Amino acid sequence: MSSTNPYAPPLAPLAGDAETRIEALPVSDTWKRRFQAIAKAGGPSLPQFKSMSRAERRQAMAFNILAFLFGPLYYLAKGMWRRALSYTALALAAVMLIDLLLEALGYGQFTRFLSYGVAGVFAMRANLDFYKLKVQGDNGWL
Repeated sequence: MSSTNPYAPPLAPLAGDAETRIEALPVSDTWKRRFQAIAKAGGPSLPQFKSMSRAERRQAMAFNILAFLFGPLYYLAKGMWRRALSYTALALAAVMLIDLLLEALGYGQFTRFLSYGVAGVFAMRANLDFYKLKVQGDNGWL
C-alpha cells in the first residue's frame, strides 16, 4: 500500500526551481529582484509574507506607479491583455454599481474618488500579475 494520497493537490515547485527560472528570464534586474522577493514570500498568494524583513516586503508588494497612472494600458503593454480586460470589466461594473448606490443615498459628489481606488488596485496587483505571467506562465482570466 502506498503512503501517498492520490487525491492530494500537486506540490508547489521548489524555491530553487523558481530562482533559476527567474534568473533566466529576459527582464531587467529590478524585475528579477521583485520576482525573487515574491518567490521568497511563497508566490503570488504571499503565504510567508509576514516572516520576511521589511525591505523584502517592500520589494514583494511594491506600489507600481506606472500601473497606477495607466491602468489597463500598462497591463496591455506588459502582455497581460486578459487580465487587463477582466480587471477593466470588473472595475467598470463595480464603479457603476457603487455610483448608483451613492447617487441614491445623496452622496454623488464622492463618486469621482472611485477612480483612485480602481487605479490603486491596478498598482497593487501589477507586480504579482506580471510574476504570474513571466515566472509561472499564467496569463489567465483572473
